[in-house]
Amino acid sequence: MENKNTNNHASVLAAEFGLQLWQAEKLIELIDEGNTIPFIARYRKEAHGSLDDQTIRKIFERLEYLRNLDTKKQEVISLIEAQGALTDEIIKSVEKAATMSEVEDIYRPFKPKRKTRASVAKEKGLEPLALKILEQDNELIPYNFAKAFINEEKDVKTEEEALKGASDIIAEIVADDANIRKRLRVVTFANAFIKTKAAKEEDSVYSMYYDFSQPVSKIQGHRVLAVNRGEKEDFLKVSVELDEKKGTNILLSTYVKNDSPSGEIVKDACLDAYSRLVFPAIEREIRNELTDRSCESAIKVFKTNLRELLMQPPVKGRVTIGLDPGYRTGCKVAVVDATGKVLDTSVIYVTHGEHQKKNAEITLKNLIKKHGVTLIAIGNGTASKETEIFTDELLRKENINAEYAVVSEAGASVYSASKLAAEEYPEYDLTLRSAVSIAHRLQDALSELVKIDPKAIGVGQYQHDMPQKELGTALEGVVEDCVNTVGVDLNTASPSLLKNVAGVTPVIAKNILAYREENGEFKSRSELKKVPKLGPKAFEQCAGFLRIPESDNILDNTAVHPESYSAASKLLTIAGYSLKKIPEGGFKELREKIEAYGIEKAANEIGIGVPTLNDIIVELMRPGRDPREEIEKVMLRSDIKDMKDLKPGMELMGTVRNVIDFGAFVDIGVHQDGLVHITEISDKFVKHPGDVLKVGEIVKVWVLKVDENKKRISLTMKAPKQ
Repeated sequence: MENKNTNNHASVLAAEFGLQLWQAEKLIELIDEGNTIPFIARYRKEAHGSLDDQTIRKIFERLEYLRNLDTKKQEVISLIEAQGALTDEIIKSVEKAATMSEVEDIYRPFKPKRKTRASVAKEKGLEPLALKILEQDNELIPYNFAKAFINEEKDVKTEEEALKGASDIIAEIVADDANIRKRLRVVTFANAFIKTKAAKEEDSVYSMYYDFSQPVSKIQGHRVLAVNRGEKEDFLKVSVELDEKKGTNILLSTYVKNDSPSGEIVKDACLDAYSRLVFPAIEREIRNELTDRSCESAIKVFKTNLRELLMQPPVKGRVTIGLDPGYRTGCKVAVVDATGKVLDTSVIYVTHGEHQKKNAEITLKNLIKKHGVTLIAIGNGTASKETEIFTDELLRKENINAEYAVVSEAGASVYSASKLAAEEYPEYDLTLRSAVSIAHRLQDALSELVKIDPKAIGVGQYQHDMPQKELGTALEGVVEDCVNTVGVDLNTASPSLLKNVAGVTPVIAKNILAYREENGEFKSRSELKKVPKLGPKAFEQCAGFLRIPESDNILDNTAVHPESYSAASKLLTIAGYSLKKIPEGGFKELREKIEAYGIEKAANEIGIGVPTLNDIIVELMRPGRDPREEIEKVMLRSDIKDMKDLKPGMELMGTVRNVIDFGAFVDIGVHQDGLVHITEISDKFVKHPGDVLKVGEIVKVWVLKVDENKKRISLTMKAPKQ
């Protein structure tokens, strides 16, 4: 059975993801062998056709769903069989079902029910009457036939009561029909409208939805989530509305056979079933389905934004000051060296009058000169604007050769109050830890942000309306992919980085740190095998993602996996190089030489696939490469603007801070980010802002409108017509 299901799953995955059958089969095999997604994506390219980690993760998630669906099917078949009601037709229907909801629909008639009008009628012995009426015999006179079911003991006193009970039973039979529900679900999705009305006479952020209507098939995800929240906060009344004739016709055409007296009773029972049982259930399902789709889309936006944030290029080799702005408690200052070590801390007051501001200037100037600071990171929270103006004025007035950048401080307070922060910086209070974190974010966003629950970073929309478990799992997958794409320095990595390396559990991460503490720096990757609980499988999964710059073997500082060291050595020999004698300029001409020799010829001789060969060439040409360095650099500002200085038509450069369904927020150097609506991104049609914009991207924008009272800035990326 398992093998049959695996084959079925492979066929489904191949069709859904546009794969060859062998690719899907091999992926399932690799996953079932306990390989991690980063390892499969990077080191088993030949096995699956060089699919990327994001695609493999989607396939893995879909495979999990299909397997859970199989479990559900077996469970339903067993439950129906236990009732003695299982037939070959039911088995075929269950096996054919493609979704959980279809399986639930099939099981519905057999599901133990709470007390219903139909169950009460059945207890009164009226089921035979209902089934006889359902046959719709033209000769049958229901009223006369109902006389036989009058029973004072069972509280059936009249023919009318008997017929009413029978109608309730027929209504439930109709409502439990899986095919009816399936058809009505399709029709509702295609033809119904989501309609919202004001629940109370009070202005709110939901006012645009006080009289709103949009087709179910076209409503955007962010509108669904906004409507849901408005309903939850009692500002909106929400309904799904379908032309009643379209809906009831599905039931009537299926169950009403003629216009006989029995047919009339069945017709009335169908109408009752529709309004009382079926459509309310379909409405809930449609709302749930729309919410699920919207959450899935929103989670996708979160994942994309988080990936771009984590992959921001590091600003290396510079002593940096982190400023965590504040009004009442002042601006917290932390100086960190080029490796991130804390050198100094202080608190300055830039908003407490001229005397305090003068002292702040002296303190910050002295710290900059004392430690040779060339970079300043300013958190974008409360009092960020005033702190940025203060910093800019100081650098200009004192002619200090330093640059600054405003960085997102989302999650900094969560980190600073965490157990991890207390362990890392026990000598500092949590406010100063935030300043340290802000400095580290500019130096190396990935290394710092992995310390924080990715949900706390908050780069998306309607975060708290998401199913938190699914959101957490998705974002953790992004963190894992980013960490393994960049690679980790084994001798300096924090526990937070290590535990995100493929194959490294929290226990193994702890053991790596303990081994490093006891034995000093790792000298080679093979030394990892001495770490307790790091067995052969864990070594296979993690070794390629861990770097050792200090190793005598240059391959230990690349993404070349130890299993391919022999292949790398043979490759160098073909090109006339040797690992024992590395040229002064490295292996910069390696690709040129191998292409001249023949890529496929070299791969065949060495005994590896072309994708692996190409990866080895890239790594050998640039040992220790950081893929983030190929991404557009962080925008360091040396100018400042105030919201009141902005005028329509003004051209500015800005940094994309957040991408959402209806546009993107751009930091243009004033405290308030400006919104580029999706319609203002390009002259061409843009399906989703994430298709053309990324968090951290530097873009040119023009001011459309400024509303100082509402603190809103509207921007466009479409160049003004001359």
